Order: sequence, then C-alpha cells, then structure tokens
Amino acid sequence: MRTHYCADVNETHIDEVVTVSGWVSSRRDHGGLIFIDLRDKDQVVQLVCDPADNADVHKIAENVRDQFVLIATGKVRARGEGLENPKLKTGKIEIVVDALKIENKSLPMPFDLGDEKVNEEIRLKYRYLELRTQKSYDIFKLRSKVTIAARNALDELNFLEVETPILTKSTPEGARDYLVPSRVHGGEFYALPQSPQLFKQLLMVGGFDRYFQIAKCFRDEDLRADRQPEFTQIDVEMSFCEQEDVITVAEKLIHSIFDKCGFNIPSTFKRMAYSEAMENYGSDKPDMRYDLKMVDVIDIFERCDNEIFSSIAKTPKKNRIKALKVPKGDEIFSKRQMKGFEDYVRKFGASGLGYFQMKEDGLKGPLTKFFTEEDIQMIIERCELEVGDAVFFGAGEKKLVWDYMGRFRIFLAEEMKIIPKDVFEFLWVVDFPMFEVEEGRVKALHHPFTQPKTLDYEDIEEIASIAYDIVLNGTELGGGSIRIHKEEMQAEVFKLLGITNEEAKEKFGFLLDALKFGAPPHGGFALGLDRLIMLMTGASSIREVIAFPKTQKAQCILTKAPSPVDEQQLKDLSLRIRQHTAQ
Repeated sequence: MRTHYCADVNETHIDEVVTVSGWVSSRRDHGGLIFIDLRDKDQVVQLVCDPADNADVHKIAENVRDQFVLIATGKVRARGEGLENPKLKTGKIEIVVDALKIENKSLPMPFDLGDEKVNEEIRLKYRYLELRTQKSYDIFKLRSKVTIAARNALDELNFLEVETPILTKSTPEGARDYLVPSRVHGGEFYALPQSPQLFKQLLMVGGFDRYFQIAKCFRDEDLRADRQPEFTQIDVEMSFCEQEDVITVAEKLIHSIFDKCGFNIPSTFKRMAYSEAMENYGSDKPDMRYDLKMVDVIDIFERCDNEIFSSIAKTPKKNRIKALKVPKGDEIFSKRQMKGFEDYVRKFGASGLGYFQMKEDGLKGPLTKFFTEEDIQMIIERCELEVGDAVFFGAGEKKLVWDYMGRFRIFLAEEMKIIPKDVFEFLWVVDFPMFEVEEGRVKALHHPFTQPKTLDYEDIEEIASIAYDIVLNGTELGGGSIRIHKEEMQAEVFKLLGITNEEAKEKFGFLLDALKFGAPPHGGFALGLDRLIMLMTGASSIREVIAFPKTQKAQCILTKAPSPVDEQQLKDLSLRIRQHTAQ
C-alpha cells in the first residue's frame, strides 16, 4: 500500500512517482491549494493538492480532516527557495498528489495530541491516540533499541536467554503478590512473580552458568512515578563469580546499551559504601550530579546550651545531627524562605530545622546564642563556610535525620535549579546492611537469599551483605547480590528473620532442596528497563515509557481493568465475593 515511508522521501526522488500512507497531522486550505501534512510511524511529508493538476483529488482533499487515514500517490518536487522547512527531515520536498484515497475517517480528537498538559486520565483513556505522537514513537523506538542492544551484549558475553514461569508459588519477598486462583485446584492460588529470583538461582544449580531474561515482574505495592504493578527488568545471573565479576558484566552491559543508542558514558562507574551514602547524602541512591553534602556536627552540638540538641547528641550511635551547607544560600534565599523550609522537613517527621547565615562579621542566626565562640568557629571550619553561605541543621533519630535531610538536599537543589540536564551520573552503592529492624521485627534489606559477609555480630543491623545497587541520577536503576549457595547459611539467615523451619520448607522448600545438590557460588543483578528508558528519554514517569500503563491506583483506564467478573467464572474458581470494605 506504499512505495516509501514518509521519512524516506527526499531530494533524490524528485520527479519520481511515489505512494505514501498515514494519518493527517494537519490540513491547510490556502484558497485553492490544499496542503496536507501526512505522518506515518515517525515522520511527516507535505502533500499538495492543486485543482489545476487534478480537480478530483482536490475535491477529495476538501473533505479531509485531522487524523483521517490516507493513501496518496504523486510526483515528488522541490519546495523551492524560501519554502523549505528545516525542522522536517522531508522539509526540502513535497508530493504533488495525483491520486488520493480516504482509507478511513476519524472522529474529532478528544484532546490535542500535541498538548502535554492535558489531564493524564484523558491521555491514558485514549492511550492509542497519544501513541501516534512523535514523542511517543521516539520513546518506544529507543526502548526497542535498548532491548536489542541488551540481548546482543549479553549474547556476546555468553549469557543464555531462558524464560521462567509467570504462574508460580507465592513466597514472602517484600511486596504483596498478585494472586491467580486455580480452577483445577479449588481454593489454591498461583502468584505472579515479583522477580525471577528463585528460578534463576535454580538455573545456576542446573549448571546453566550464565542466564539472562527480559522479564515481566508483578508487585502489588503503592505506586509512584517510578513504579507500576507490572514492570520489566533485564535479569542476569552467573555462576562461579564474585562481586567484582558481576559489576564488570553490569558495566559492560550498560555501556554497550548507551553506546548503541548514541549516548556517551564512562565504561566504569564510581562506587560508594552504603554507610557513606547515608551519612553524607541521606539516601542509598544519592544523585551525584550536584554536591550539597551533609556534615556530622553532633560532637560540637553536644557542648551547646540548648537542652534539645545536647540531649540528642549524648547518644551518637542512635542519633545524628547533620549540617547541610548551601553555597551562597544566604544570598539566594531570604530569611523568610529559610524559616519556611522547616515546614517542608516537618512533612517527613522532623521536629524542626535550624540554620546559620555566614555574614561578613561572622556566623549569624537564632542558634548562635547557644554556642561558644570556639564552637562557632569549629562549625565554620568543619562546614567550610564562606561569606554568603547558609547552613542548615537536622537533629534526631539516625534514620529519621537521614531521610528528611536527604529529601531536603534534593528539594534545595531543585529550588536552586542546580541539577544539570542531559547528564548521566552512575554510582555503585555497595556494602549494604544485611538486615534492618522495624518495630522489633528483623527484615532482609534486599532479600533473604543475599549472602552476608559474616554472621558474627554484636548488633544485627551491622551485619554487611555482599549486595550492590546501581544508581543513575538519584534513581535506583537496579541492583543485585551474591547469593547464598550453602544450605546451612540459608537456614541461619531464615532463623535470624524469624522464619521457622516449617515455614521455610513450605515457602522455599524447592530452593532449599536444590542447595543440597552441589549448588555453585552464584550472583547476579537486575536493571529496571522502564526506569532506564525513563531516564534516557527524560520522561517524568515510567507511565510514559510503558505502552499501556496503569494509573497510580493500579487501574487501566483504557480497558477498565480491574473489573468484576460474572458469577459462573467465580463458581468455576471456587470463589465467592464478600462485601468489600475499603482498607
């Protein structure tokens, strides 16, 4: 139905007859001449319908409207001097139409396809229309190139692509499972995989040595800009490896992907220990495109006359007092703005926020009265303050201070507009804790199959794991770990997590049994494909880079899923719906 795609028609085709097809991007009637911008998969070409050349074609063109589907045949000619459009690949030529067919009409668009400010629910309801835009096409063209580049790179590294089950067993891995009732086994359920974690470990036991998969994963968790109930990850596992081997493979993979897609990035990435990331940036995924580093000042505040600060400082193992220097902050922000920043951090549990301003005649601010001149000088030196700088202080329980001061760091960078665009800053965060304790309950920080460096400990939260995350521009792009491959160590970790032998056998029995049959040392990583595309394209949400995404309420507005099913379907599955109570 075409001889050329729109983008392929150029000056070399002048005086040739071509046939193109696509959608009407715009139609302009210039009092006789009708111009139509016709768009196919990724470009526009201009059609000219001239009654002097073909009255029948012109008559048809009078009835054409935006988004009609057309098939047009005509002769290519140069636009002429001063009429070229440098914004278009086809901007030097046009097609004088000799035959025009309206293949299909279109209703008026429910929204302007070029307007990105249109309500997201409207855009998702008509997602198939939004996909017609150049922006959407470019996103999915890049996504396709990324997956092809990933497959090729891993193939060159001798990885074998293997698919793992979608219908599997429910296991406690962090988020809630999506459950699928079984018709054959009434009252029993499959779960959709949160990741292929257990199966890829079994493949290592099976001797596959190097595995990868572009894997669909499912998690029933609260959504945000970089989360969806179903998502895709580039999943990788390898045997007889240490952390360095895995990191080398991941860097080669990422570098190859970016290189094949036309981006220049370094071949190796910076590294930072988890403890350093938390202490200096208040985040295990710090954005390294800008500075703003926190400084520990708890020892100085211990000597101050403010009872709140001094009492917090008396327990430095449990608490933190962090200073965040903002270069020229005193010149950028007014005193009123600085006081208003307290409202921001209170949203995340902070009880307050102190600040100083570095003036020509020394450090000023409401807190200076609580410090000696010597201690004020120590603050100036430790924070490396210069005239015009501002410094903010957060105090309280360690994890709370890390959290709100880390968020405050990002907030300030956005307010000052110091985050550079079109820059890719990669960072490995390593040496994660194996466990965290919340409300008296021990949890695995990554997952219970992560190998700890040691199980000798005084404080369980100080046990380090052989785990690593790859961070890109302040977003966790992916991560992984060296896995436990010995049954005895796995049993000890389950014990520390409060998982009984019976529960472990019930939930993970197939994996534990496999570890008894000569499991090799193994480890791996996974990269979030959706997040990767979001960052490469500068999209504000992963919903933009998924063809048919869900809303933040996990609904598909297009298909109206989830939706009720009829009674017979429920009966076949041995299910009955109770009156739903909102949680």
